[in-house]
Amino acid sequence: MRMLALLLTCAFVSQELAAQESGDPLVLEKTIALEKVDGRIDHMAADVAGQRLFVAALGNNTVEVVDLKAGKRIQSLSGFAEPQGIVYVPEFDRVFVANGSDGTCRIVDGRTLKTITSVEVGDDADNVRYDEKTKRIYVGYGAGSLGVIDAKSGTKLADIRLSGHPESFRLSSTGPNIFVNVPHSDHIAVVDREKAKVTATWPLKEAKSNFPMILDDANQRMFVGCRSSAAVLVFDSSTGQQVASVPIYRDTDDLFYDAEKKLIYVSCGGGGIDVIKQIDVDHYAKIKTIATAAGARTSLFIPELKVLCLAVPHRSSQPTEIRVYKTN
Repeated sequence: MRMLALLLTCAFVSQELAAQESGDPLVLEKTIALEKVDGRIDHMAADVAGQRLFVAALGNNTVEVVDLKAGKRIQSLSGFAEPQGIVYVPEFDRVFVANGSDGTCRIVDGRTLKTITSVEVGDDADNVRYDEKTKRIYVGYGAGSLGVIDAKSGTKLADIRLSGHPESFRLSSTGPNIFVNVPHSDHIAVVDREKAKVTATWPLKEAKSNFPMILDDANQRMFVGCRSSAAVLVFDSSTGQQVASVPIYRDTDDLFYDAEKKLIYVSCGGGGIDVIKQIDVDHYAKIKTIATAAGARTSLFIPELKVLCLAVPHRSSQPTEIRVYKTN
């Protein structure tokens, strides 16, 4: 009887998993128009409490402010110079925007949406991250540097040198490391942010052009999106050893890990979102490709709201918009 009960339970679990995987892991909830916004859209940031989305409209030289709950744009902030990276810091109610054209990091008041100050960082200021513990902003820029800014005072504190321009980078929540994609050098740089220097480099072998990155710190895993050949590479973040590889659609620029669902969402400019299942920490399988639009390669997963926001640029008859997907 016990064996029968166990078999019935296993069969039930298998049916449940099959049912889950047969449905879409992401369901389009709403589409938010961004009229008169042209050109490439880069990264996004979220004010979770206020349910606001900040969109770096690089080609339009604006930051678009979107009300996610109401499903509409609140304001278009002009005067930026190819905004690329962007982060919202709730404890200071500030938005930090890296500008590729003039090499500044603009600090914007979250309430008034006015620029407080502009910090000189360096040419091609790109991705931005916030270290909550030290209250510091990190900005990737130039031919190979991370600029360090005090989030409260707006003072630039230091530069950390790299061998090439940094693309996506992530700050470990369990130690001092910053992991940096350096596609020019075909490696991942490991930076000790307490010592402000590179302590190791991990070469890429199976794929190149490593742009997006995300961490699963709880399991010491790092996910790196590569454009050539198009794949997500999985690394042990404690050793730098690659443990898995999953082919993806072309031209990825953002990927995120949903710890609750054990899923990786990969937005690809070729026109799809790839969804990868974490079977266990060393085994992964692509379970779905959700058709989107050409050039829609940047996205933002907001776990607190259980949504993935996808930026869709204007292409021919395709209008500029933000597509908001609910996790299923």
